[in-house]
Amino acid sequence: MGADVHEDGNGGRPGAEFDATESGVDQEFLSLERELTVFLRRARASSGEMARAVHPDLEPAAYGLLARLEECGRQRATELAAYVGVGKATMSRQLRALEELGLVAREPDPADGRAWLVHLTDEGRANFREVRDARRATYVRQLAGWDRSEVAELARLLHQLNAGAEG
Repeated sequence: MGADVHEDGNGGRPGAEFDATESGVDQEFLSLERELTVFLRRARASSGEMARAVHPDLEPAAYGLLARLEECGRQRATELAAYVGVGKATMSRQLRALEELGLVAREPDPADGRAWLVHLTDEGRANFREVRDARRATYVRQLAGWDRSEVAELARLLHQLNAGAEG
C-alpha cells in the first residue's frame, strides 16, 4: 500500500474522516483521483516552465497549441479550439498572442478562401522542439528504472484516458 501514501496536501490526509468502504466508493478510484491531482498540479507547473522556455511571454495554456501544430501541421482555429476545448474567442486571443510573439503565422485556406490556416513559424518550431526535446530527456531520466514496456503501457493508458475524455 506504499504507493497509496502521498504527502502532497491533496489526499491521504491523516485523520480524514472519510471511509471509502462505507460510502461505496472504490479505493482504486480514490487513489486514481489523488494521483491525478498530484500529476495535474505538477503538469501545470511544468507547462508554465516549458512555455517560458519557448518564449518568456508565452502563456502556459498556449504551449499545448504549439504541440498540436507541431504534431498535426496546419490547422484551422476552429479545429484547434475543438481539440483543446475552448471557444472561438479564447482561441482567437491565444493565436493572436502567438502570432505577435512570432511563433505562429496564418495563411488563407486554399480549400475555403474565408478561412485561415495556422502554422508554426520556423522560430516557433525551433523553440518548441528545443523545449520538447529537453522535456523528453527529463522523462527518460525520471523513468530510467522502468522497463520500456511499462513506459509504453503508461502511454497507452493515458491515451485511453484522454480519448475517453474527448467523447
